[in-house]
Amino acid sequence: MEVAGSNPAPSTIREPRLFEARILQLVVCLQGRGYAELTLKGILKRLLMLSRSVNLDDVEAVKRFVASKSGWSNVYKETVVNAYDHYVREHGLVWCKPFYRRSKRLPCVPTEEQVNRIIAHSGRKYGLVFSVLRDTGLRPCELHRLQLKQIDLENGLMYPESAKDGSARVLKLRQATLAMLKEYIDKHGFSLGDRPFPDSEVASHVYMRIRNRLAQRLHEPELKRFRLYDLRHFYATMLYHKTKDILYVKQQMGHKRLETTLIYTQLVNFSEDDWTSATAKTIAEAQKLVECGFEYVCDIEGVKLFRKRK
Repeated sequence: MEVAGSNPAPSTIREPRLFEARILQLVVCLQGRGYAELTLKGILKRLLMLSRSVNLDDVEAVKRFVASKSGWSNVYKETVVNAYDHYVREHGLVWCKPFYRRSKRLPCVPTEEQVNRIIAHSGRKYGLVFSVLRDTGLRPCELHRLQLKQIDLENGLMYPESAKDGSARVLKLRQATLAMLKEYIDKHGFSLGDRPFPDSEVASHVYMRIRNRLAQRLHEPELKRFRLYDLRHFYATMLYHKTKDILYVKQQMGHKRLETTLIYTQLVNFSEDDWTSATAKTIAEAQKLVECGFEYVCDIEGVKLFRKRK
């Protein structure tokens, strides 16, 4: 007889479909409690992964399994443990939840040249997706949730719903990106309530495939260091470099805490060799340079001098 509140005797064999049914039932319950779609996907994915390797009703076996994964970072182990904790609570199990200390590290930030190179080697759809992420610093999940009615196509403005209870913000697209977006919307005939951008997980897989192929073709293995999410870090780094206004960067990133934004002050260290320059003699030439990301420096002998980070 089992004592109420205690763990059942562990068994070595369990029917996988039984766990799948329990996991799906748990996700439905959490959905009813208001958990975000992306959070639910993460919980589902990690619990299904655990269920294929270990008996979910044996809490000690789960703890040993997670601890034994030397290839997992402490951050990932923490997310797996947190997902399993929902299962423990839902099914009345008892355990001493393990603690994994997160190691702090600075994010990898690609140069503008590297970002634009990846975009240039993408198709029209994902060239647009990556361009929007570069221009706005949106999280991929925020881009996916964006509805057409939240985009001002006349002025190139986006009004996203911030993830992680962050602050509301207005983000502006470059003219070239806006032109790509208008063409994409016209081609597919989206209505105002539609979400024109792909699921974040799908976009991440496509990005990795394009990035890896490009790294191999150009013999630049360092490109493989950069994730899709690093386009967000690129945006924040460049925004702080241009404005030196950490509170503005915090607002545009949708951060709740200033401490989260302060990391970008450590990533800006540009030398003179990090810049490329260009000149313009006419307004049309100057406008084209600005749309390509160049910033005005000064006038020399009737010629306007511009520069941008490589």
